[in-house]
Amino acid sequence: MVVRRRLPALYLLCAGVLTCLSGCTQQQGRDIVNQIGDGKPSELFQTSVDRMATLAMRDNLQSLYLLMNKLYQRNPNQWKQSGYLDAATAERQIRLAIEQRQPLAQLGNRRDLAALSYALDPEFRGDRVGAFIYAIGSMLITSHGGRSEFYMTDVLDPLFINNAARNIEKATWMLSQRQDANGVLLLFSNEISEEGSNLSFAVEFGKIVARLDLVAQMLDERYRRIGLNYAQSLLLMNFLPVQ
Repeated sequence: MVVRRRLPALYLLCAGVLTCLSGCTQQQGRDIVNQIGDGKPSELFQTSVDRMATLAMRDNLQSLYLLMNKLYQRNPNQWKQSGYLDAATAERQIRLAIEQRQPLAQLGNRRDLAALSYALDPEFRGDRVGAFIYAIGSMLITSHGGRSEFYMTDVLDPLFINNAARNIEKATWMLSQRQDANGVLLLFSNEISEEGSNLSFAVEFGKIVARLDLVAQMLDERYRRIGLNYAQSLLLMNFLPVQ
């Protein structure tokens, strides 16, 4: 009699569990459909590493534009030398030049490392903030094969991306140390004083370097695994899969 009384309760418990599982499965299905719907058709032609590299480039450029805004605020005399009406216009034009790989007038035809060296030269006359940010943005895109979005057919060299990270570390240090003939910093960025500290520039540059290092490591591992798989196939005398 005791067993009979408990059977309906057991049935109800099982039914509740099945209902919850069914609800979870339906919810997961809807989540997957929504995620696919939110994506772009071009993402179908990206591997997970390609997608990660694309997102890292997007975030790195956003960090760079944030740094440009902060540098203009700390150095308001710079945008006035750009020839634009205000800082917002200068930021917009420099961003456009980076993303469309257009030359920056005050840098002539210099890009990448040549532009970076020139922007940090005490003899440079012009909008140093714009030149500095453009140079780093140009270098970032060049180190990624001249692209900002990546697909299966693209080949990214982890060595160049690693080199870009090291170059940004050097440029960050130079930014905090380089002075003009009067001993004044070329650009004001981080600040440590009795009134307080502002290390937000170093933090944001650090984020860019960290993303670059992660992408380089992911690419290096992907190519390493390709090589290892090939070596294993030779060792075991196995044919390589074709599908």
